[in-house]
Amino acid sequence: MLHTLIAIFKDNWIWRKQIVRLAVFELIKQSRGAVLSWAWLFIKPAVYIFVFWFALDIGLKAGGTNSYPPYFLWLISGIIPWFYMRDIVNTGSDVLHRFPYLVNKMKFPLSGISTIFSLSTLVVHIGLMIVLFVIYFCYGLPIDIYLLQIPFIIIIMFVYFNMFSIITSQISAISKDFANLLKALVTPLFWLSGIIYNIENVHIKVIRDILLINPVTFFVSSFRDALLNRTWIWNNTESLGAFAIIFLITLVLMLIVYKRFHEEVHDAL
Repeated sequence: MLHTLIAIFKDNWIWRKQIVRLAVFELIKQSRGAVLSWAWLFIKPAVYIFVFWFALDIGLKAGGTNSYPPYFLWLISGIIPWFYMRDIVNTGSDVLHRFPYLVNKMKFPLSGISTIFSLSTLVVHIGLMIVLFVIYFCYGLPIDIYLLQIPFIIIIMFVYFNMFSIITSQISAISKDFANLLKALVTPLFWLSGIIYNIENVHIKVIRDILLINPVTFFVSSFRDALLNRTWIWNNTESLGAFAIIFLITLVLMLIVYKRFHEEVHDAL
């Protein structure tokens, strides 16, 4: 397994310039042909956020009055990280079908193809995070030391979901049913991940424990802890310990799947 891990790191390092160029090209391709161009990368998330804010805060009065943290800020600090995770689960899991020429013609390393999409998606996420910080400061909230956690959380999220993409993209290339299953799970994953509700309000311990081992819940809670709750993410030892176990399991699965399937993918595509 160590040999496989070294090979993945080596491939990504050797092909790093091509990965960056292709990630930029992927961003350009998403906005090509549209009058508003790059603006659509932010307009679509803004519409998504507005609908949820209107339904939950205005319609269902979920935010209450004079609440801290401000409900709108609490909501977007969970939804914005979700956009990145959703794209990796939904599209990143089928990324090899988006770049078949890299597999068949250039013999591009499969792990690098996942990194291309993860990196381009990360750029959009960073742009949305900048918007989040602007809103944060508009609410008059202070700059404090806890915000230093944000870059660290983003890096860990990128690494984890890039591993997830490597696993799922290779299995999806071989099994169309697996790809369809992942796409079907995106919506349930959203509603079962503590994005629009506080998992601490779930009083059934078994359900709350299941939510805690969900990586999406971990990252959403981590962003909120750093931005709004002014706590260090390692203070919640239960959540951090659960994620550490999931991270190690995902790493081992990535190495097993990569070693087992990376040769078969070329034939499947």
